[in-house]
Amino acid sequence: MNHQQKPSLSFSSTQYHTAEEGFLQACPDYEATAVLDRLREDEYQRLDQQRQVYLDYTGGGLYAQSQLKVHMQVLQEQVLGNPHSANPASQATTRLVEATRAFVLDYFHADPAEYFVVFTANASAALKLVGESYPFAPGGQYLLTYDNHNSVNGIREFARGRGADYQYVPLTTPELRIDQTALQKLLASADHKRANLFAFPAQSNFSGVKHPLILVTMAQQAGWDVLLDAAAFVPTNALDLQACKADFVCMSFYKMFGYPTGLGALLCRRQAAQKLRRPWFAGGTVNFATAQGRGHYLASGEAAFEDGTVNYLNIPAIKTGLEYLQQIGMETITTRVRCLTDWLLRQLYALCHDNGSPLVRLYGPLGMAQRGGTITFNLYDPQGRLLDYRRIEELAGEQGISLRTGCFCNPGAGELAEGLTAEDMRDGLKNSRDMTLPLFLQIIQHRGNRSAGAIRISVGLASNFADIYRFMGFIDTFRNQTSLNIGEVTFDIASCRVIRDGS
Repeated sequence: MNHQQKPSLSFSSTQYHTAEEGFLQACPDYEATAVLDRLREDEYQRLDQQRQVYLDYTGGGLYAQSQLKVHMQVLQEQVLGNPHSANPASQATTRLVEATRAFVLDYFHADPAEYFVVFTANASAALKLVGESYPFAPGGQYLLTYDNHNSVNGIREFARGRGADYQYVPLTTPELRIDQTALQKLLASADHKRANLFAFPAQSNFSGVKHPLILVTMAQQAGWDVLLDAAAFVPTNALDLQACKADFVCMSFYKMFGYPTGLGALLCRRQAAQKLRRPWFAGGTVNFATAQGRGHYLASGEAAFEDGTVNYLNIPAIKTGLEYLQQIGMETITTRVRCLTDWLLRQLYALCHDNGSPLVRLYGPLGMAQRGGTITFNLYDPQGRLLDYRRIEELAGEQGISLRTGCFCNPGAGELAEGLTAEDMRDGLKNSRDMTLPLFLQIIQHRGNRSAGAIRISVGLASNFADIYRFMGFIDTFRNQTSLNIGEVTFDIASCRVIRDGS
C-alpha cells in the first residue's frame, strides 16, 4: 500500500460504536469469544474500575480473582510444611506439589514416562539449568537464532567456556522469521559424535512471530538436542509435547495466568536429561552426601535439579491457574488474540501524518499468518525523525495505558529489525563498560536516525476491543507531532529496567 494513499483515521469516543461494528464485521470469529467478556466483568473488574488499559501480556499475565480465592482456601484449610520430611504437614505439601507436577505434564500432553517437570523460579532459571548442565565440549556446537531472549543468549557463555562453538541462525527481513535455508546448512554441520544443542523460541517476545515447531523434529533428525523457549507462546497457544517432542522446554507460569510469580518450569525429556551433568549439588538434590567422605550421589529425575526447598506454598496455585485456562479453552484465547491483533496491525499501519509520511514503523509480519499477539513498533514525526519511545511510555502511563518499551531482553531481533550492524554493536561494546541502553540509543540516532529500542504492546485473555480502541486513540494523538511538541522524557531505561530519578 502506498503511504500517500492511506486514509486518515479518527478514534474519537463518539465513533467508538461505529468502529466496533466494523471490527465485528471484519472478524466475526470474535463473537465466539464472548465468554472472555463475561470474565472481564467478573474476574478482572479492577481494570475497568481503575480505567486501566493493560497491554503487556508478553511481560506478564493478569490473574483472575477466582484464582486467588481458590488458592487462599487451600492455604487456609490445610497445615502445610516443608516437603522434605515424613510428618503430616510435610506429606500434605508433598501431595499438593506432586499433584501439580502431574497436572503440568497432563496439560502439555507430556507422557510421564517420557518427561519430568522441574519447578524453577522462572523461565530464565530453567534455561540456566540446561546451560550449566549440558555437556558442551570442543567439537560440539550451540546453535541459536538471532531472535532469542537474553537468557537463551547467555547459554553461549557456558558453551564458550567449555570450548564448544556457538553460531547464530539469521532472520529474514522484514518479517523477522528464521532463515530456514541457513538453518538447514548449520544443522548439517554438526559432528554427531559430539553433543550439540539448538535453541529457539516458539514465539518471539519481540515481533510476535511464531517460529515453526516442526524445526524441533528437523533438528533432532540432524542429530541435535533441542531447547524450546515456550515462555511467550504458551499464554495464548496450546503446546502438545506428543506432537512436538522438544528435549527441553522452559516457561514462566506468571506469563500464562498472572499468579503466582516466582515460579516457572523446565519440562525435560528423560532421554536427553541423561546427558546433563549438574556442576554442583544442593539440599534436596542428593540421595547421599558426606563431608568427611567428600562425595555425593545425585538424585534422579526432577529431584536432581530442584535446588533446596521448592516454593511449596505457591506451587499448588499453578494447578489452579492451568485449570482456569482449561475451563476457558485455549482455542478461545487464541481466537480473541488473533482478532484483536489483526485489527491493531491494520490500524497502526494506516496511521499517517498530514503530509502522507507514516507515523508508525512496524517490526515483523503485517499479517496474522504464523504470528501471535505481540506487536513492536516505533513512532516517527512528519519528517521521519524518531520519537523517543521512552517519552511515549511515559505519556501512555499518564493515560492509564500499560505498555512496554526498551530492548525486551531480545537484542538480536531488535538489532536486525532496525538494521543495526555488527560494527554498530562492537562500537557499543568498546565504548565503555558503563554503556547503557539510553546512551547507546543516543549514539545510534546520531548514526542515521535509527533506534536501539522500541515500543511493544501485547494482548491477552482479558483484552477487549475497548482496550485496543483506546490505545489507538492515544497513538493517534502523535499525528503531526514532533519531539519538541511531545516534550522530553523524565526517566531512563537502563538494561531493560526503568530507573526513575529520585529527585
